[in-house]
Amino acid sequence: MRQVTRTVRALSVFGVTTLLLTGCATGTGSQDGPAAEFDADSAITGELSVMGFGVNDEIAESRFESAQAELPDVDITLVEGDLDIQQFLSAVASGEPPELIYANRDQLGTFASRGAIMPLNDCLDAEAIDTTNFREPAMNQVTFEDQVYGVPEFNQVQVTMANAGLLEDADLSLDDVDGSDWNGVTEAAEKVFTTDSGRISVIGYDPKLPEFLPIWARANGADLLSADARTAQLNDPAVVQALEFAAGLYEIQDGFSAVKAYRDSADFFGSGNQFASSTLGAMPMEQWYINILNDVSPDAEMAFTTVKDTSGEDLSFSSGSAWAIPAASSNPEAACRFIGHMTDAETWVAAAGVRAEARQAEGKPFTGLFTGNQTADDQIREQFVKPSDDAKWDEAIDASYAANESSFSLPANPADAEFKTAWQDGVNRVLNGQQDPQEAMDQAQEEAQTALDEAWSTWDDE
Repeated sequence: MRQVTRTVRALSVFGVTTLLLTGCATGTGSQDGPAAEFDADSAITGELSVMGFGVNDEIAESRFESAQAELPDVDITLVEGDLDIQQFLSAVASGEPPELIYANRDQLGTFASRGAIMPLNDCLDAEAIDTTNFREPAMNQVTFEDQVYGVPEFNQVQVTMANAGLLEDADLSLDDVDGSDWNGVTEAAEKVFTTDSGRISVIGYDPKLPEFLPIWARANGADLLSADARTAQLNDPAVVQALEFAAGLYEIQDGFSAVKAYRDSADFFGSGNQFASSTLGAMPMEQWYINILNDVSPDAEMAFTTVKDTSGEDLSFSSGSAWAIPAASSNPEAACRFIGHMTDAETWVAAAGVRAEARQAEGKPFTGLFTGNQTADDQIREQFVKPSDDAKWDEAIDASYAANESSFSLPANPADAEFKTAWQDGVNRVLNGQQDPQEAMDQAQEEAQTALDEAWSTWDDE
């Protein structure tokens, strides 16, 4: 089985930039020297620099403090803020990467194929990190060519959120906007959509393009990428049909540009959000937005259910973060133990208890915690998720947990960024009126497949 042990290459800034923009699959580094010696019984010392992770809420703070206590002889420093890909790859190319990174899961296939991060199979075995406790869609995103390159952290899924008052006024129900009947969704969008003096005043239904194309495609029985991650399927007839449907929802509501402009004008994170102001009928949205709504507009007329495919089954697209160890990490042993502790069910449950207490003190419901660790999620729900005084939030919680059990993901591949850019650009060309769905997805298919072929060819030849 392939072990990534390429020598660090001191790439110029131009070289790293080219790597990012063109998808060149040149290896960017690995550990050169003694192999990591993972051992659960060994004393861990030294320094641990963590890039991409911040202590910005009680969940992160509780877990980080617990990890510090677990590693008392390790000097842990955080490079906060989202992972800067160029900064990271430049650090790898210079031979001085951080000891640990916190990245989006859909970045790891590219990092792994370029030798920027190390396989973690030995780490997982030594620290007894049981990957069977983690959700399969999350693990699929961090597994490349049968090697695990990351350990999942949070898990994000989507639910259908709706303004109950607007639905009732239009004689509609959640069944009309859950996605199970595309004709029904179109009719609902038309009924709720309202204009005032020629300008949009209420968006009937927002399908959240371009980012949610994978959901609409899967709802129609198609995936954007083959299971082996080698073949793009962007112009599959079912994908094209899904794009026609979702983009068509904008066309019957004065077009994408008008809807987007009105959507962007909303106080999305404030008390004047689109649901509280009754300016949006329904949309699919990540479950974390439920807490925002509960915080800033608890009295808004809301209703929640899962997103459903065309056969009526629950559906959601799994995304989220993961821990990975750079291939030239100077302290992979500390990084591995840190990962094991941060993603352990016991650590997650303790952090959830802190948040549940905080929510109770504020008189607000605890809506759950959604991680890549299914064991942790089950324990958290059992211990801390209690019925609230408002049935709509219980409805939101139930929908979120159902979505978490019905998620899918795209497999890791060596051209993650280029593949995503290809299909999103294709969707945007449709939304901007530059191409019809078939033309756009044909072009996206060619671009995506070229990127995949080049990246896989380089990997297979090494």
